[in-house]
Amino acid sequence: MTDIKFPGEDPISQGVFNYHFHRDNSPILIHSDGFDTDEVLPSYFFRSYDQMPKLEQKALDLAYGKVLDVGACVGCHSNYLQEKGLDVTALERSTACCQVMKDRGIKQVLQSDFFQLEHNQFDTILLLMNGTGIAGTLNRLGDLLQKLKSLLAPGGQILIDSSDLIFLYMEDDGSAVVDLAAEEYYGELIFQTEYKQQKGLSFPWLYVDSDLLKEYVQNNKLKVKRVFRGDHYDYLAQITH
Repeated sequence: MTDIKFPGEDPISQGVFNYHFHRDNSPILIHSDGFDTDEVLPSYFFRSYDQMPKLEQKALDLAYGKVLDVGACVGCHSNYLQEKGLDVTALERSTACCQVMKDRGIKQVLQSDFFQLEHNQFDTILLLMNGTGIAGTLNRLGDLLQKLKSLLAPGGQILIDSSDLIFLYMEDDGSAVVDLAAEEYYGELIFQTEYKQQKGLSFPWLYVDSDLLKEYVQNNKLKVKRVFRGDHYDYLAQITH
């Protein structure tokens, strides 16, 4: 089997596919205007429970019932929950990632756009690795919450994480300088990924501070509780009916 050549696959999908089938751990580059380029090894997406950040471990510990793992990538979260005996559906748009998950033994792999998913209800909906990012921009956060609400079973929960990017604007004295007149919220970023000198399309990705998330959640007739706070402005929120 040669390197992936699926048309339209993003660099992350290509990287994890080649790592899984060839053990090629060539780095994935993540570009964003105004920030240094980050480098992520494809092997990171295959981490075990013990290798995960405490935030992710907390989310997996809280999961119960019928679970939807949104943006499952290669299924590290789904795989752990499946081994615990939970009924897990791994949702992913990428053909390459879905092939990897099936080869890894993930039983229920669903290739679909999250916003197109209908006629299903889940007890736990997981959105990890900055799950608010799927909204793209702040003006779509309400749409994301309404879609999640429509998929949530009675007594169910949404476990979603994000970070407050205010730390990027912190001064030495601890104050933060943010342009409140700016059209865009400071948590709205544009990313572009690259793998083996092939760049993907740029895409928006949303980081939301916990106070603003609470405001949007309440506006959409839902409840929210912060169940974990990380060491670097990251947090895990539990959203319920």
